[in-house]
Parts: sequence; structure tokens; C-alpha cells
Amino acid sequence: MKTGFIGLGAMGAPLARHVHSRGFLTVVSTRSQEKADAFAAELGVRAARSAQNFADCDIVALCVPLDADVLENITGLAEVLKPGAIVIDHSTVAMDTARRAAAMLAAHDIGFLDAPVSGGVEGARNGRLSVMVGGREDVLDKARAMLDCYAARIAHMGDTGAGQATKAVNQVLVAGINEAVCEGLALGEKLGLDAGRLLPTLLAGAASNWFLEKRGASMLRDEFAPGFKSAHMLKDLRIVQGMAQEAGIRSTVIDQALFDYSELVERGLGEADTSALISLKRAR
Repeated sequence: MKTGFIGLGAMGAPLARHVHSRGFLTVVSTRSQEKADAFAAELGVRAARSAQNFADCDIVALCVPLDADVLENITGLAEVLKPGAIVIDHSTVAMDTARRAAAMLAAHDIGFLDAPVSGGVEGARNGRLSVMVGGREDVLDKARAMLDCYAARIAHMGDTGAGQATKAVNQVLVAGINEAVCEGLALGEKLGLDAGRLLPTLLAGAASNWFLEKRGASMLRDEFAPGFKSAHMLKDLRIVQGMAQEAGIRSTVIDQALFDYSELVERGLGEADTSALISLKRAR
């Protein structure tokens, strides 16, 4: 199963390493040719110079930042991949982008799965991501062995776009939890509570959650090395807000989180972890 990987950022690089560990990885690409060359040399695979370098792949996975990046790569891959090949998109993009990508590839008899992931950088490094998949089930069956390289759970959510719809729901919950945890811990600081006692107490009860466990101690130390960048959260929330407006739901959590992460980015904290949100909560 010859596999190509496009996008070697904080999430993409560890995913590509997991694919390599199973003997599937053939060729890699990322925005920096120098980075792609170094990564490829380290693992003993090819570094792509163009879409043509993916022509012999059975599967190509994408993990890129923007909708435009996805469509640009899909345009190139559609012209070179063989019929029956599969493109898997792990990016977080709009449902319409996923459907456009699938249609472009279907015209060349190439399969497509929109398969965003959740679990953070830790999940990527440990190969324990939740993969939420939209697309044809027979295509997923063919790709499952590759996805198993880094998935704790692979869930087929429905037709093309259903993976991105599921990720939108995921991001609403994540954003709301981030708001609550950062606000609560900022309050704890102001009330003079000892973090060494507060955090294990909260984690032992109903307030326990992934964000509190993984980011609580570091944010109280003002350490915001990115697991998930605030700028990326802002991008995701803009996508989610559009979907919520179209669905006609009341979107209080989305709107507040969008406002807050916009302010963080304006303050120059776009590259900081989403837990930098506590800096806004402290200031109020």
C-alpha cells in the first residue's frame, strides 16, 4: 500500500511517522521543500517536487491548514493518481470543500474520504486519534489499514461531508470546554487557591476533562507552547459559525469563543496554544 503524505506540521509529521513505521510511506510533501527533503532523508522515502511524484501512490493523505490548500492539492492529485486510488483529507475544512474535493476526484475514478481528527498533538504522537470519516464505506474499508496506523477509533459518520460535520460538533465542545476551564482557573487564581491542590481536586470530580488534564498546569505557569494553535482554533470556529448559521441554531458558545480567539490573535497570540485564552480571562 504505497502512501503519500502532504503536510508535515505538528499533526502531519507524527502521522507520517506512524505510516512509515508500518512500511506504507512512500513520498512526502509540505510547504517548505527544505523541511520535506530533511524529513524524507531521515525516513528514507521520497520528497515530492510536484503532484506527479504521487502518481504511484495507492493512498495520499492530506493534513494542511486551509480549504484553499486542500483544493489546490486535490486539483494536482486528480490529474496524476491512478483510477482506484484514494485521497484522505485530515484537514478541518468546510463541508462544501469536502464535497467539491470528492466531486473533482470522482471524475477521475479516485476515491475521497473527509477524515478530520481529534486528540491533539499528544494523540498524533501516540497514534491515538479519533478519526471521523465521511465518504463511501467501501472506500473506507480499503483505507482502514492505513488509518489504523494512528487511530484509536475510526468512525464512519456518513456520506461525504459527514466527517467535517462531526468535527464541527467536536470543535463546539472543545471551544466551550476551553472557555470554562480558562475562566474557572482564572477565578481560582484570583481567589488565592493553590494550583497544586486545586487541579487534582477538580480532576477527581465532575469537572474533569481532557483540556484541564493536559493544559491546566501549563497554563497556570504561563506556558503556551502550541498543541493546537489559537489561530487554528479561530479558523475552525469561523467554519463552524457558518455551519451553525446555516443550520439555524442558537450559537452562544461559538460566538463567544470566536470573539475571544479573535482577540487573542489580534494580541499577537495566534501561534500560542489555545490555553492562552486564560490571559483574557485574567484581564477582566
